[in-house]
Amino acid sequence: MLMKKILMIIAQEGFRDEEYLIPRIIFEDEGFDVKVASLKKGEAIGKFGKRVSVDLSLEEVNPQQYQAIIFVGGPGAVSLLNNQMAHLIAKRAFELGLLIGAICMAPSILANAGILNNKKATAFISEKENLQEKGATFTGNDVEIDSNIITANGPLAAEVFAQIIVKKLKND
Repeated sequence: MLMKKILMIIAQEGFRDEEYLIPRIIFEDEGFDVKVASLKKGEAIGKFGKRVSVDLSLEEVNPQQYQAIIFVGGPGAVSLLNNQMAHLIAKRAFELGLLIGAICMAPSILANAGILNNKKATAFISEKENLQEKGATFTGNDVEIDSNIITANGPLAAEVFAQIIVKKLKND
């Protein structure tokens, strides 16, 4: 069996440390190969100071190389909300039928990319209006699954979010 690959997309500065760390540990413990992308290669710094090595710039991402693409939230995710490359990656992943995950503020990246229209989704409460304006049904649940899109509302949901992603990938 080929090792399944997961791409985690984080803000260069201000991603939510636990929304990145908890899922990454779970993914790797389950045998997945995890790569990290951001605005540029090098180092990214979390809201609470976690330093992460960035493997790829968004321009270098080829969604076809992954089984799942996960957008990590936190205040820094604002830098990706209207980023054209982030939107292209989300749209391409959606077209390919890949598993797409987004937590906290990051579901707004998916909404802004146009892939949450007529989908159930959740996010940090500050994103409710944006999701609804972009055609999503905001549920307010900790985690929401609609087909291949899994969204979560914040750091307290990070563990369950990651476990659902793993379960879905292992069942595909």
